[in-house]
Amino acid sequence: MSTAFRPASVPLITVDPYFSIWSPADRLTDAHTVHWTGKRNSMCGLIRIDDQAYRFMGGIGLADTDLPELEATPAMEQTSLNVDPLTTTYTFTAGGIALDVQFTTPLLLDDLELLSRPVTYISFRGRSTDGAPHRVKLYLDLSGEACVHAADQAVSWSRKLIGDTIAALSMGTEDQPILARVGDDTRIDWGYAYLAVRQSEQVETAIGASAMRQHFAQQGSLPEHEETGISRSISDNWPVMATAIDLGVVESQPSSAYVAAAYDDILSIEYFGAPLQAYWRRSGQSFEDMLVSAMRDYDAIQARCEAFNRRLKQDSQQAGGAKYADLLSLAYRQAIAAHKLVSDRDGSVLFFSKENFSNGCIATVDVSYPSIPLFLLYNPELVKGMMRPIFRYAASEDWTFDFAPHDVGCYPKANGQVYGENKLEFQMPIEECGNMLLMAAAVCAYERNGDFAREHWDLLTKWAGYLSAHGLDPDNQLCTDDFAGHLAHNANLSIKAIAGIGAYALLCDMIGEQEADTYRQAAKQMAEQWVVMAKAGDHYKLTFDSSPESWSLKYNLVWDRLLDLKLFPCEIAEAEVAHYIARQNVYGTPLDSRNSYTKSDWLVWSATLAKSQAEFETLIAPLWLAQHETESRVPFTDWYDTVTGKQIGFQNRSVVGGLFIALLQPVSAIVASSR
Repeated sequence: MSTAFRPASVPLITVDPYFSIWSPADRLTDAHTVHWTGKRNSMCGLIRIDDQAYRFMGGIGLADTDLPELEATPAMEQTSLNVDPLTTTYTFTAGGIALDVQFTTPLLLDDLELLSRPVTYISFRGRSTDGAPHRVKLYLDLSGEACVHAADQAVSWSRKLIGDTIAALSMGTEDQPILARVGDDTRIDWGYAYLAVRQSEQVETAIGASAMRQHFAQQGSLPEHEETGISRSISDNWPVMATAIDLGVVESQPSSAYVAAAYDDILSIEYFGAPLQAYWRRSGQSFEDMLVSAMRDYDAIQARCEAFNRRLKQDSQQAGGAKYADLLSLAYRQAIAAHKLVSDRDGSVLFFSKENFSNGCIATVDVSYPSIPLFLLYNPELVKGMMRPIFRYAASEDWTFDFAPHDVGCYPKANGQVYGENKLEFQMPIEECGNMLLMAAAVCAYERNGDFAREHWDLLTKWAGYLSAHGLDPDNQLCTDDFAGHLAHNANLSIKAIAGIGAYALLCDMIGEQEADTYRQAAKQMAEQWVVMAKAGDHYKLTFDSSPESWSLKYNLVWDRLLDLKLFPCEIAEAEVAHYIARQNVYGTPLDSRNSYTKSDWLVWSATLAKSQAEFETLIAPLWLAQHETESRVPFTDWYDTVTGKQIGFQNRSVVGGLFIALLQPVSAIVASSR
């Protein structure tokens, strides 16, 4: 296989934190597909070419994780892999046939209805490569592992015809503990996984033991469908939902087909005691009707996705080069699918993140903050949807602190903060106040409308006051990089406080509040003090009281430019960028002088401080190399070692939305261009 970029793990199905399936291998046939947590969520793809069977996806056997029958059916040769923002495309060859297999999740941020549909399309296109006709039949299945947390859970299944045209297979747990399981390293065990295909004489469907994979490989057909309603544990013969599609005689003109993998979660989020359904259900649409629409719209959706892929790749390459375009293509679906889109009872958009492989918190402020560049770029309403749960909780009697909360619960229950057991010493006062003010200013500035801030003005004013009183020289507390522990006199955290106050002044201007100049002058005076306190020769220190040799990525400085706050001298960013380049290891610049690890999001934010695209590309090239070479075959990690390239922690987190920050124009440029 030849490919310019080898992702550590390849996105296949990317719907939400539960319906999320990846390939952790160079070749789609090298390993079983897995849930983002690494637990097996097996899918299998087979093809028969002139009665000879080959594999194009996953393993054959499910008896154990050692894949004892992986080589039972030969693999097609994988000749290419392309990961685009909305699609992943593999090309295989064998027996005179080239087969394209494409996974498309249409996460178009300007279409919330489509964005929230829990559907991924799997498309096939076969063509003859030797000029001869070949008889071709395809097989695809989805294991019941997609609808359980653990393999000992019992499932039942059904098969039905929807709208006289769609053959739909479904599987779900017997117990259906809706919204009961809470935590981080978890899989959904309520609702129903679906595999759907257009009904025709060329299509077979069946649900039964995973041995049907071998049956198809040997006989070219599906075995008899097991009786619906049967209940047994997933580990009992490993039931799968399967379809076989006869492409007939394939010649040089391509023959194509597609199936849809979907998930009906019934209820998605518990929001302060009230269960909420997915956004697409807000008008009472049934799952069957949604699936009919998804299948009907296939051609139009594919065309829209292809157009978006081209546009984003062109924009990202122009902004940061080919490697930057690769990183954004890999990050796009992950950033979005680490959320769940629902609406409140009043119809307001709520966009809940899950803090994946961190602690499982829901709607975490310092996870939302790094992710917002992607959403500011394409739909700021989703940033509001991240913030609304925090505003509601902070305004309630349950939140007793003067600063902003960290989260509103543990996914999928958004019933109030759980981080640090709400003990004061484990809170992030400066961090979260600064985050909320900067997010509010960003969403209002990029929409050029201050109404959202006006709705929450009392809280924003309280938090601006907190930063004014405590933000210049933070006491011993956590920041978003809490894995590094408590830190006093944190220079980068101080930047966040100063920028947060400047952001509040900007909001005052937008909604006509008189205190704008007062807060702006306070922020400027604090910035002047910051320069004196943090200066260390050719760079700026990690903490105000640390040695001149200390340093850190000053990623919070980016908002001074994007929001046109004009608080800090330009030479600070210039000096810092030169220092970051001088401190680079093979896989990137460390987060600070204490350790060799870094954060992907903060590395890219820091790179945007560069004056030239050449400097930007110099700083982000090692991040590309880390993804390309790392031994850690997990969805895009944002916390890894810059010496070894290995993951330290975190994977599949929404924070990779922060990588899109180089595509954001400063607010001043947007306003100027609209005149």
